[in-house]
Amino acid sequence: MNSPLVFADTAGDLLALPEKPAQVAEPVWCQSLAHGIPGIVLLHTELAAADRAPWQRVQDWLSAATTGVVTGGESSHPFHGTPALAAALAHAADHLPGSYARALDQLNSTIDSDVLRRVDAAHARIDSGRTPDLAEFDAIRGLAGYGAYLLRHHRASTALPAVLSYLVRLTEPLTVNGQTIPGWWTWTGPSGTSDDRFPHGHANTGVAHGIGGPLALLGLAARADVCVPGQRAAITTILAWLDRWQTDTPGGVVWPYWITMKHLRAGQWEPDGPMRPSWCYGAAGLARVQQLAAIATGDFTRQHAAERALVRAVSDPARLAVTSGGSLCHGFAGLAHLARRAAADAHRGNRIRLEAAAPGLLACALQPSREPKEVVKTITADTGLGLLEGVAGVALAALTTNPGWDTSLLTA
Repeated sequence: MNSPLVFADTAGDLLALPEKPAQVAEPVWCQSLAHGIPGIVLLHTELAAADRAPWQRVQDWLSAATTGVVTGGESSHPFHGTPALAAALAHAADHLPGSYARALDQLNSTIDSDVLRRVDAAHARIDSGRTPDLAEFDAIRGLAGYGAYLLRHHRASTALPAVLSYLVRLTEPLTVNGQTIPGWWTWTGPSGTSDDRFPHGHANTGVAHGIGGPLALLGLAARADVCVPGQRAAITTILAWLDRWQTDTPGGVVWPYWITMKHLRAGQWEPDGPMRPSWCYGAAGLARVQQLAAIATGDFTRQHAAERALVRAVSDPARLAVTSGGSLCHGFAGLAHLARRAAADAHRGNRIRLEAAAPGLLACALQPSREPKEVVKTITADTGLGLLEGVAGVALAALTTNPGWDTSLLTA
């Protein structure tokens, strides 16, 4: 029987030794939180903490991740290099107090310096009146992702308030060629590169690559009583932008993945059919971060609305029909995880609905009618071993506890 715990155990067993995966020899893969070893370390940490696997696996994979020079500076970001390794190491240390302290001190020092340099560059860019790149502020490559790590694992860092203060400035509008645009407008396509489909750029709303990530961090920090001047106003600005473009559909509320200059000038946007309600882009991820922001600001009306939007997102047959795969990033494992995370904070009625939805969503990812080893091997062959799209992320979602492995997702 392919139960969630059996699936997680099977994934852990098949990834027991770092010698087996061919990618271990690739330095980029070794340091990738999205696709490589740091995500696998998170899985083994959770299994070991639950007494379902030996701690030696954590150490073996950490050793494999550090066989070469760890990437830092401009070549690193929250999902690659020093910050990615620090995220895995710090999570293991949370379960083993006192462990890895020296290594974490060194990594944190590097991260602090890198973050402060990035913040200074971002302020200089704002001062010049230029628009940002997505990689300046987003959760995957930018300062929202760095802030997530600092808030969870290095809260005393002076870099954390620097990140929050920068995000406050990011929400201030810009005027370009007489057009007022939000401060997070980027002059590229969603991939972060020039795109003919976006001749005047766009405002990205996603949690992974857009303003959803900064909103999540600002809300999570405020909830933890980590605040800087203007933080609440910045939260309000982002929420007002999402309210402006919110659209009611037969299956529930949706938000655009992005707004183009054409949308902005017309003052309207309409969805083109059912939209996948994923973590990276979609109503489920945006509903969760709005719930977090509402809790932080004491807005019970908005909190209830966000929870209802998430309930509809994970139960609408039309939107689930365009959801493919089991991944955390944009598949059913991510929806199940969001439902569980949001349920823990939700009002009673919404909590019950979200808790009821989670097992069915997870079943879509785990395919319980098949042998777990077959499913693990299929996911590995199709999307890899890592956290965002691969088997490690699906296995982590299969574990019922949520003690912090999802820091990089900004879901709690």
